[in-house]
Amino acid sequence: MQQEKHPEYRPVVFRDRSAGYAFLTRSTATSDQTIAWDDGETYPVVEVEISSESHPFYTGKARTVDSEGRVARFERRYGGEGGDAGQGAGASG
Repeated sequence: MQQEKHPEYRPVVFRDRSAGYAFLTRSTATSDQTIAWDDGETYPVVEVEISSESHPFYTGKARTVDSEGRVARFERRYGGEGGDAGQGAGASG
């Protein structure tokens, strides 16, 4: 690695604003704010909008897609089970 060309890679705390969750990791992100961590050291803190503690996918609050309605609409439009075999994607109407 060439010297003075790459940013400093050091421990940084990322804090989720909405969940109040913070975690310590290594990063090149910079910040003027600092925080005293559990180990007694002071680290730069970067505020983030979403983390695994507040993201709907990881918290189980994600919306589910109504796949049954989509299948039924497809079958109605293009003739699925019980539909007329003459009506298909190529039929005009």
